Amino acid sequence: MKINNKILGAIIGVSSLLITSCDDDGGKVIDEVFAETTRGAVLRTIESGGVFDRFDTSTSFGFTFEEQDYEDGDLLEKVDLYISFEDNTTGNGDSTVDEILIETFLPSDFTDGEFGLPRASYETTLANALSLLGLVEGEFDGGDAIQYRLILTLTDGRTFTNDDSTGTITGSFFNAPYFYGPVIKCIPPAPVPGEYTIDLVDSYGDGWNGASIDVVIDGEASSYTIPDGSAGTLTFTVPEGATEFTLEFVSGAFDSEVTYEITAPTGETAISDGPSPAVGPITLNICNG
Repeated sequence: MKINNKILGAIIGVSSLLITSCDDDGGKVIDEVFAETTRGAVLRTIESGGVFDRFDTSTSFGFTFEEQDYEDGDLLEKVDLYISFEDNTTGNGDSTVDEILIETFLPSDFTDGEFGLPRASYETTLANALSLLGLVEGEFDGGDAIQYRLILTLTDGRTFTNDDSTGTITGSFFNAPYFYGPVIKCIPPAPVPGEYTIDLVDSYGDGWNGASIDVVIDGEASSYTIPDGSAGTLTFTVPEGATEFTLEFVSGAFDSEVTYEITAPTGETAISDGPSPAVGPITLNICNG
C-alpha cells in the first residue's frame, strides 16, 4: 500500500504542534475543557415492580434507587418524592390530582449499596396511595395511573429530575428515569366467562419457533401458537362456573419476532405484549367482567 508522504508529513507536523502547544501552555487546553464541563448526578433504578389491582387495594408497588455523583454520594443533600394521579377513564369524571410532596429522603435515610453508593427504597399499597391522593371509591378505575417523581438536590443547590434527563440517562445504561407511573390494573378475582380471542404475530413470517401461549381451564390444558406464517387468530372459551383459569407465555427460539394480544369476552384488550413478551404467567386486565 502506498502512503502519500506529503499527507503523512502534514499529519506529523500538526500532531507535533498540538503536543507542543499543550506543553508550552502548561496544559491549558485540556484544563479549559474540564473547566467548562458540568458534572451532575443521577438516581439509578436498582429495581422496581409490583402491581396496583383495582379489585384489591392491599396490592403494592415499589422501587429502589441509588444516588451517584462525582463525589461517590457525598454531594447528596436530599431526594424529594412526589405523587400525582392521571385520570385516564372518562366514565367517572375527571379526578386528576396534581403533584403532592409525600416524602423527603435525607442522607441518613440511605444505606450503602453494592458499590458503596447510597440507596433508598419506597413501597406502598394502593390503599395508601389513594389516601395520600385524597381519592375514594368511584374516583379511580383500571387504566388510571398513579405517578411518582423524584427530585434530587445536591449540596451545591443543583436539582435533577426527569425533565433534565436525556435518553442516555433515563434509558438502559444509567436507568435513571426519576419517574414511575404504574397503571392501575383490573385483575379479575374469578375467571371471567366467555370467548377469548388471541391474535398472534410473527414479524419474520416463519411461525413462533416453539413459543406458545398455554391455557389451563379447570385442569384442562391447551396450547396456542403459529406453526408457520406471520399471523394467526385463535379462540377459546371459559365456561360459566369455571374456578381455575391460568395463562402462560412459553419462550421459543426467536421471541424477538413474537407479539400477541388477547381480547376478553367484554371486548377489552386484556393484554398486549411483545416483541419478546414476558416469559411466564400472564395477568389479564379486565375491568368490565
